[in-house]
Amino acid sequence: MSKTAFIPSVPAASEDDFEVSATSKLAGYRRFFGVLKVVRTTDGRVLFPFDGSPEFGPFPTKLEAVAAAQVYGEHIVTSDLARPEL
Repeated sequence: MSKTAFIPSVPAASEDDFEVSATSKLAGYRRFFGVLKVVRTTDGRVLFPFDGSPEFGPFPTKLEAVAAAQVYGEHIVTSDLARPEL
């Protein structure tokens, strides 16, 4: 018998209801890629990454890769606040 529980989707009310983590990874000489994870904390839903999600890079510096990921993360938060993915 499975103990699967239904967890209802709860839309976020503000930017404080999201956890955005932007880092970078090195893939060869001076090839940095941004790594992003966005979680809506009200219900624990991972909004990014998802299957087929875009890559951020390559960039020549770590700072540029992290900045690109951060900007995209802010875009996801703004979009989810406007139209929550439930």
